[in-house]
Amino acid sequence: MKKPLIVIAGPTAVGKTDLSVKLAKNINGEIISADSMQVYKHMDIGTAKVTQEETSGIRHHLIDILDPNEEFNINIFQNLAKESINKIVDINRIPIMVGGTGFYIQSVLYDIDFDNTCKDDSYRNQLQEEALRLGNEHVHNMLKEIDSVSYNKIHPNNLKRVIRALEYYRETGKPISVHNERESQKESDYNLAFYVLNMDRKLLYERIDKRVDIMIEQGLVNEVEKLKDMGYTKDLVSMKGLGYKEIYGFLDGEYDLDRAIYILKRDTRHFAKRQITWFKREKNVRWINVDEYNFNKELILNKMLKDIEELGII
Repeated sequence: MKKPLIVIAGPTAVGKTDLSVKLAKNINGEIISADSMQVYKHMDIGTAKVTQEETSGIRHHLIDILDPNEEFNINIFQNLAKESINKIVDINRIPIMVGGTGFYIQSVLYDIDFDNTCKDDSYRNQLQEEALRLGNEHVHNMLKEIDSVSYNKIHPNNLKRVIRALEYYRETGKPISVHNERESQKESDYNLAFYVLNMDRKLLYERIDKRVDIMIEQGLVNEVEKLKDMGYTKDLVSMKGLGYKEIYGFLDGEYDLDRAIYILKRDTRHFAKRQITWFKREKNVRWINVDEYNFNKELILNKMLKDIEELGII
């Protein structure tokens, strides 16, 4: 029998956290965070990490498990998430994966193979240095001849994915787009209910702007200042996350706080748009436009419970 799994995904600020806790309480579930930043300790406000009070006693996995200078990537996430699912199922509870990092979720659902993940640090470092010296476009153009699909699909500023595609080709002699297409054809090993929450774009952007204002009120500047004082430098992957790199720039005197807030709101809106685009490419997804339910979480919850029962998950 396939293991049960519920996924609640969607863009930042759409309301995933509260709904996932309500669902978990109704179905004897536990939550697995599918977020690339909430794994880090001391980074609470900027990651909109669930508070102890908000958990309502529901156990959450993959939150506060690493220091900000420790390595975390999709391979590590995949292994930890699969371990968490097994532990939750073994005690007859339902795993609920919650987050907005689409590729992380996909890696678990379809057991994507990362055995060919490149480990040639010297080549990676060379590409990063070239991007700094000659610009992201230069490195992006290197994809044009070897993998036109990835060249057209990956934005030049998504340097991490551009470099990964170049590394993959160097190591295997094959385009990473072929590998990704093959992996995307896999069927999920889970008895799956995959929900993506969304809402009217204007409303979502207003919520994002408001959330940033609340983060500032809650002490985001002080949080980043403490991390800086603890020795966590801006070149760390964790410090490049939304909310941290912008405030770090302010603390380093690159611009004033108003500018930092403006950049953070703008870039978070852009990020949300990319998240929605990603999930639109996903298969077997159940979209829930929360504004069509007048933001009534009980109505949304009842819809989910009905689906989950029909699928035989509970």
